[in-house]
Amino acid sequence: MILRRGLAIVLFAALFVPEASLSAQTAAAAQDSAVEPQGANNASSTATKEDGGYLLHVNVKLVNVFTNVTDSTGAIVGGLTKEDFFVTEDGRPQRIAVFERQSELPLNLVLAIDTSGSVHKDLPLEQDAARKFVHALLRGQDQISLLEFATDVRQVVPFTNQANRIDRGLASLRGGPATALYDAIYLASENLARQTASGRPGRKVLVLVTDGGDTANTVTYAEALEKALRGEVMVYSIIDVPIEASAGRDTGGEHALITLAEQTGGKYFYANTGGLDKAFAQVSEDLRTQYLLGYYPANQPPGLDFHRIRVSVPRAAQDAFDIRYRTGYYADTQATN
Repeated sequence: MILRRGLAIVLFAALFVPEASLSAQTAAAAQDSAVEPQGANNASSTATKEDGGYLLHVNVKLVNVFTNVTDSTGAIVGGLTKEDFFVTEDGRPQRIAVFERQSELPLNLVLAIDTSGSVHKDLPLEQDAARKFVHALLRGQDQISLLEFATDVRQVVPFTNQANRIDRGLASLRGGPATALYDAIYLASENLARQTASGRPGRKVLVLVTDGGDTANTVTYAEALEKALRGEVMVYSIIDVPIEASAGRDTGGEHALITLAEQTGGKYFYANTGGLDKAFAQVSEDLRTQYLLGYYPANQPPGLDFHRIRVSVPRAAQDAFDIRYRTGYYADTQATN
């Protein structure tokens, strides 16, 4: 729509302002170079006077899609090239303009730990595993924040690059009787969006450690999911369930965590399969082996609130690969973030 509006401006100038001119090559160059990958959230057009004519500058929004590919055994598929991937938006093919085999972009990560009564027995294990995870993952360009959620959500440590601050925060977790899970997702997504809006580049990641139950009833699941999608937050759910045969097991909550991870391009893990240490290690590995696919949306149908993304590897047999990525983005969010 922006390009069409820009074209109308050019045609108007050509008809009514004889000295105005704009070459097709200049317009194409503006589209290709006006936006850098980390400035991927704005769409605008401006006209400036130059040498007696008018030059139209077009900034087209870049959509970043972080993608993980595994085979039928769950092993990571490396070595794919840009030509191996095919991306569509709302069913319309898109040209991949940015490609990285292993994204080295900084991480903006919120670690949110459930400290409610239902998981209190595992809190020492969660603290120890989370501490190892932070020390193994944190690089010089990364920022991590610590949240705990029980009856309320509390930011224990704001975004920092110092692992020892997270250590002290983990030691101070205090807990409560209820579980404000969806509040935690909502607030963490809001904090991550604010982090990048302030000029901090990189991936936005939320790692949840919880049994999946939500008993606070303040924010709904739908609201939490929408907030995560609008913030372009990848959610990783580490599900710490009681004994599987337990009558108190919240399978509905587990399903919500699984769906949340799938919709945002993250992943879910069960802590009782190999323990919390293994689950955290899998999250770390997943974040280090992501492909970055970036494209400038083309041929968008008008009037859509949510644009759906699909990524495939055409040369692979059907169901040969498990390809994970966010399912789409909200149009108004992409235009204003």
